[in-house]
Amino acid sequence: MTPPLEGFTVVSVEQAVAAPLATRQLADLGARVIKVERPDGGDLARGYDDFVAGTGAHFVWLNRGKESVAVDLKSDDGRALVRRLIDDADVFVQNLAPGAAARLGLGAAALRAARPALITVDLSGYGDGGPYAQRKAYDMLVQAEAGLISITGTPESAVKTGIPTADIASGMYCAQAVLAALLRRERTGEGAQIEVSMLEATLEWMGYPMYSRMHTGAEPPRMGVGHVSIAPYDSYPTSDGEILIGVQSDNGWRALMADVLGRPELVDDPRFVTNIDRVGHRAACDAAVAELTVGWTAAELSARLAEAGVPAAVIKDVGTAVDHPQLRARDRWRTVATEHARVEALLPPATFADHEASMGAVPALGAHTRTVLADAGYSAERLDALAAAGVIAGDAVNVPAACP
Repeated sequence: MTPPLEGFTVVSVEQAVAAPLATRQLADLGARVIKVERPDGGDLARGYDDFVAGTGAHFVWLNRGKESVAVDLKSDDGRALVRRLIDDADVFVQNLAPGAAARLGLGAAALRAARPALITVDLSGYGDGGPYAQRKAYDMLVQAEAGLISITGTPESAVKTGIPTADIASGMYCAQAVLAALLRRERTGEGAQIEVSMLEATLEWMGYPMYSRMHTGAEPPRMGVGHVSIAPYDSYPTSDGEILIGVQSDNGWRALMADVLGRPELVDDPRFVTNIDRVGHRAACDAAVAELTVGWTAAELSARLAEAGVPAAVIKDVGTAVDHPQLRARDRWRTVATEHARVEALLPPATFADHEASMGAVPALGAHTRTVLADAGYSAERLDALAAAGVIAGDAVNVPAACP
């Protein structure tokens, strides 16, 4: 079947995580994504590490299915070249430093004045205007500014999340907004000027703790793996490790005590009858559960809990999660090409019944420079001159797009 975004072209001047995540989602849905990179090293994420058969793990994760064009945006010819690509595109995405796109002649207002049907997305740390607009915004810093770090960790120690949450949140909203803008344009012909702030995206994800703080005046406590408003909801000891149990209803409490742990008399203990009671007596509730769970192995208890319909999980390390039986049973892994090797990649979470995500190759730096520019009307002689002047780098002949 036809990929959902087939026929749409996205040009992106992007680096690191947030914008590349957004455009990778569009590429997975079938859009042509032309990634503009610096000739001297390209996207910063290329050099974060070399963990995936010589290619950076972040880069492999975020850049499959794109065409890499290496262009020097500091040169007049380079800027004109990218402007020409944008003139033929449906969407332009950028996450350069604040104000940089406008200084390069790639500001949203100027681009849309020339082409009102164009959809532009400016993805930044703190948004346009305001006292933080010019500040550098890395994921960890935005997590701190959004209050996420203050609620993550244990009572003794605050930590950032183990994944780049602020980057992912803003990248997701960016992709969502592009899809909405494309849908509107199909109906009306009208383009869009979109702005996405990492701070605002992360604060939106703060949901419950944010509204709780606003309406109670109390800072949400750090709970480790526990939950501030549900009990029992934590990690409990077993004879060979630990298990997570999350009881979100009074029926769940009844099943846990009566059907799994063999203590039906605790179901109607006045301290534990309702969730509000259990939260009010959290220490006693957790102690009662822990005294019973320690008599089972984690595997035994996990099976019993599943049979009784009580939510639970054994904490998996990343290696075990990658080999999760549910993913294997549902055939969720595919192989994608990088410039050095074929590697496994997880299918996107949204599954179309009639179309599988495109999952194209991860490009080498500049792998598509000449082919993309030839498609845009540049002659071979002109491309040779631009390459000799250092304006462009790479081509589809001597820079591998991906491994065989």
